[in-house]
Parts: sequence; C-alpha cells; structure tokens
Amino acid sequence: MEFFAICFISTLLLINQVVFGLIAVSADGKSEQNVLNPLDIELFHSLHRLSPPVVSPNETLALYTTSYYEPNSNQQFSYLALLDIATAKSTQLTPLSDEVQVSNPLWLSDTKAGYISNGMLYEHNLVPFTKGTLVLNITTGIDSALYRSEAKKLFFTADVYPDGRTDRVEQHVRKEKNRADSGMAFDNLWARHWNSWMTPLKSNIFALDFDSESNTRISKSTNNSALNVMNSLPAFKDPLLRWDVERYTVSSDGSHIAFVIRKPSLSMAWSTDVDLYVIPSDARTTPKLLTADINGAASSPTFSVDGSALAWLQMETPGYESDIRRIYVSNITTNTLVTVARNWTLSPHGLVWSSDGKKLFALASDRGDNKVFSIDIESDQIDEITGHGHIASISRLGNDKLIATYSNNTECANIYTVDLTNPKSSMLRLTAINGDKLQSTYLGASEDFWFKGALNESVHGWLVRPYNFNPLQKYPMALLIHGGPQQGNAHAFSLSQWNPNMYASAGFVVVQINFHGSSGYGQDFTDSITEQWGGYPYEDLMKGVDYVLDNYGFIDSTKMVALGASYGGYMVNWLNGNTDRFAALVSHDGQFNVVSGYYTTDELWFVEHDLGGVPFTASGRKKYEKYNPE
Repeated sequence: MEFFAICFISTLLLINQVVFGLIAVSADGKSEQNVLNPLDIELFHSLHRLSPPVVSPNETLALYTTSYYEPNSNQQFSYLALLDIATAKSTQLTPLSDEVQVSNPLWLSDTKAGYISNGMLYEHNLVPFTKGTLVLNITTGIDSALYRSEAKKLFFTADVYPDGRTDRVEQHVRKEKNRADSGMAFDNLWARHWNSWMTPLKSNIFALDFDSESNTRISKSTNNSALNVMNSLPAFKDPLLRWDVERYTVSSDGSHIAFVIRKPSLSMAWSTDVDLYVIPSDARTTPKLLTADINGAASSPTFSVDGSALAWLQMETPGYESDIRRIYVSNITTNTLVTVARNWTLSPHGLVWSSDGKKLFALASDRGDNKVFSIDIESDQIDEITGHGHIASISRLGNDKLIATYSNNTECANIYTVDLTNPKSSMLRLTAINGDKLQSTYLGASEDFWFKGALNESVHGWLVRPYNFNPLQKYPMALLIHGGPQQGNAHAFSLSQWNPNMYASAGFVVVQINFHGSSGYGQDFTDSITEQWGGYPYEDLMKGVDYVLDNYGFIDSTKMVALGASYGGYMVNWLNGNTDRFAALVSHDGQFNVVSGYYTTDELWFVEHDLGGVPFTASGRKKYEKYNPE
C-alpha cells in the first residue's frame, strides 16, 4: 500500500490523476465539458463567511458580518451589513479594508449599531459605506460586547492582570517588556491549552455606564470607571490559573449577568467542571454559584425575556467532555431549579426562550441534520420544528418566528426566518450569500444510506457523486473520516478542507459515515466508542465501504483513498496497519502513538476517559496498546 501524508485539498486532483489515472470522459469516450464548473480551491477559499444575525430592539432589522479571502491580492476582508427583515434587502455598512476586521455586531439603539474591530468598539449610524466612530479602546483589546439600553449599560470582556483593572494594563505590559529574562515557571499541568500558554492575562467581564444617545466616548485614560463584576470571586494562589470567563449573557433589562467559567485549580488538566454564576450587574453582591453540586460542564446560559428565569445546558458526568447536555432552568426569584425534558436522548447545544417564557427552542444534531426543536417547560413535550439541513444559530424574532442561519450540502450558510406556527415548511430565505459565486458551480447533493454495522446496529452514511458524473463509468472513492471522535458528519456546507464537494469536483465519489461514537443518534451510540477507538468505528467503516461497493456500481474498488483529521487522522493510521484495501491514505494531525500522545496532550480528562485509564499502569497500558496504530 502506498501511504501519502497529504494535508491540502488541492493535491486531491494530483492523487486522482497520478495514483488513479482518471480523466473525465463521456459515454462515447470523448472528453466532456460540463455546463457547470467544478468547485476549485481558489473559488472555495474566496467564499463569504456569514456571522449569526443580531436582531434590532424593534425587531425590523438585523446586523451581520461577512468575511472573505481575496486570492488575487492574498488579503482577508470583512464588513458589517444591515438586513431589512421585511424586504430581505442587505446593505453593506462599513467599507472594505484588509486592515480592518469587523466582528461582534450589536445594537446600541434602533438606529445605531456597534461592532468590534481590531479589539476596539465602534458605533455606526447605519449610513452605507462609512466608518464607525471609536467608542472604547483597551490596551489588551475588547473580545466581546453587549448593550442594554434600558439600563444604559455596556458590557464587555477584556483581558486584564490579577488586579482586574483595565486602566493598569499598560503599566503591566511595560513591566513585562522590561523584564531581564523571558523565562516562564509553572507549578501545575495547566501550563498550556492548545496553542496558548497560561499567562496572568485572563478574560474578565466589565459593566460600564454608557448612554448610546449621548456623545460620550471612553478613552484609555478614563476607562477605569468600568466595573469588573468578577472581582469578588475568591483569589487563587497561582496567578496563571485565575478565573477566565468562557461565555456570558445579560438579562434584557441589564440587571443581571450570567457567566460560565472553569474553576481554577491544580487539577484543571483532568477536570471538565465548568460552573455557572449569576450576579447583579452592579456587583452589589458576590456572584451566586448555581452548579455547586454538579461537576460537569455548563454552557449556553440564556435569560427569559422578563428576566425571571435562567436556562442553560449542563453535562453531569465528571471528566467526560462529550456527555449528554441536560436542560436546566433556575427561577431567579424563588431560587428553584428544575431539569426539562430529561428523557430526551439527543444532546442540545443551543437555547432560546419563547416570548412568553413557556417554551425553549433548542438546536440538536439528529441523524446528520442540525434541527430546531421546541420544548414545553411544563409538560416536557418536544416538537421538531425544522427538518433536513443544518441550522447553525437561532434568535427570537417577535412572538412567532426565529431568525436563523441555515446551510446544506449544496447551499452556503444564509439567513432565514422560521415560522413557528407552521413547522417544517416554514423557512424563508433572506440572504443569498455566495449565490453569484456558486450559480455555475457543481455542488452534488448527499444521498443517504443505512447499513448494519458493529453490534448489528444501524449505521448512517451518505455519498456525493462526482463532477461530470457518468453512470457508465467507474470512479475512485474518497472516504472522509470525521474527527472528535464524538462528533458527526453533517448535512451542512462546510467551509473547512473537509467539504465533500471539493473532492467530488476533483472526480471522486465521496463517502461519509457516522460510525459508532458519532453524535446525533442518541447518547448510547455516542458513548459506545469509549475504549473502542479502533474497534466499533473501524468495523463500521469497513462494513460501510462494503455496502457502497455492493450497491453503487460506479465505484472502482481498486482506487479508494481514506482521509481524516484529528481522530479521523488516527483512524487513517489505524487503517494503514489493519487493511490493504485503500490505494492511498491521508492522515492530517492524527495520533500515530496514543501512548506518547497521552504525555503531550493538554486535556488529560479526554484520553483518560476515552482510552480507559493511564498508560503508566499495567492495566491502562494494555488498553492503550490494544488500539495503538504504531
């Protein structure tokens, strides 16, 4: 078997021509030029990326940002856009500049917008193609911002040093620059997370009195009036492991803030305990911990419209990052806590309240689709609102609608409204992002199939036919293996290197299989991969390949390539030592030795849970070696 360690999609065409020797021809043996063009690498990377829309206070307009890469100039551009919801007309607000990256759209009033650019907060008067006016500038930069007009308060997150002061950041920065050495000392294993070293700078939440209708502007010299609402949290002895907010939300009247935060401790490399706190926005009391008796990860906090209740998603199993998320609701005034729809087998990952506070709308992966569900808080009744495709974000729009971003295999993400009074046939598109770029481009639809996999259980997959498809011809096959591993392939338009249509345009039949361990098929199916990395998923993939070869006669079994990243890369390495049915393999950042991988990871909770222990005990080492590709 030939093994190709190839990381860029553009080389797929090279594999196609050199390894497989394929040239697209018509039924009579002559070259064929399809009316549609293939999805080439330059076009793919120039596609516009859309942010979730943010609805105005009067619910007639929405803000969103668009970013894209320009291959000819090798520059990245972004701009703020305004959407009129009634007419579905979009207007570009900020001019293009490769030096100004725009993010975090927010409303300061019905007629005034805000956005963050290069770490600074700007306001904008909704005049097309004009620059915004600087509102707030902090030395370390602003990460996110929210505004509540009723309270006339601006809320933002920014990195600060242990004293928690925004006005002293420059002083600390100068001190760091003047150090005689650059050494770093760590007394714990949470020295680094992914590509970032632990430093004294941590993200904190600030509240600032701000009237958007006045002409007041906040400079670096006066921003010491910002209130750090996290200052009353107990100090931790190691300044490198201080409180670092992960997500926050503010009630609609601006009176309360809820935030999720990983508790600092010396065991953070083993802990998935992410807590949820609530605090008055004036910080007159200390933050209240709502998850003291739960040692899993909290996420997605959201206040009801009237601010009386707070809902969030909660994992309950310590040390398991892919545990099912339960829906928790806390009554802020009565201090009562309940779980909602506890018997639901899907794991939601986003929540929005209904206007009357009687329902929650949740996003959840379900058999390859990411759908909207409504959950009645009193009865626990769950109703499916949307069907095929991928809803990536939702927000409330009036009493009977949601505004959402939606995509599928053949359509880039666009903004839609969802009519809650007419489920499943209720989606209305408001934007046509990339429509002009893709109108003459081949985008193959996914064709779903099911087969019996490991444990004799049904396993789901789909394929995409190649560009210039001819049923009388044989085609090479690309098996794309997802990472996670507790994630799943989705009926979505991916803007990563794993978009199946990139490979279909290079001449491949593309196959994707949601093997045991994937999300969207019930928590038992997800959990089944524990201590089975090279077991059940490998069996599913082999049986899935058998299925498509038996049922799709246009696939050439001698010209198959398997590709994957992260866990998918691990599986490609496992295939390399366990089967010779693939003519080429592509492993992108996949573990080759899971034993050495244990000693390099920053998240020990992950490998110790998934692989079943530690490699430095006899029983643990046996488990690691069982499915070690080396």
